[in-house]
Amino acid sequence: MPALPRTARYLALALLTVCSLAAARDLDQDEALELRQKGIILPLEQLLEAALGRYPGARLLEAELEEKHERYEYEVELLTPAGVVREIKLDARTGALLKDEEDD
Repeated sequence: MPALPRTARYLALALLTVCSLAAARDLDQDEALELRQKGIILPLEQLLEAALGRYPGARLLEAELEEKHERYEYEVELLTPAGVVREIKLDARTGALLKDEEDD
């Protein structure tokens, strides 16, 4: 199979970037508040308690709400007492754990 010309490679890369951006969107605090008030998502405080409970003594580094593939997800980054950064993703509607892994 012949290699793509340089322009086609750049176009393909640009399309992949746009598609990945369209797949996930960070929500601002006003959108999050509205979703919470409507009962669509659980309160962040409730899910933070569960995430921190997985790693006693951990500190919160960052938390954000994303809409990804028509699902709301909280992405939480924690620093464990051992100095390891963990990335935890939780379903914002149900609180179900979606991912828990060491962050690079």
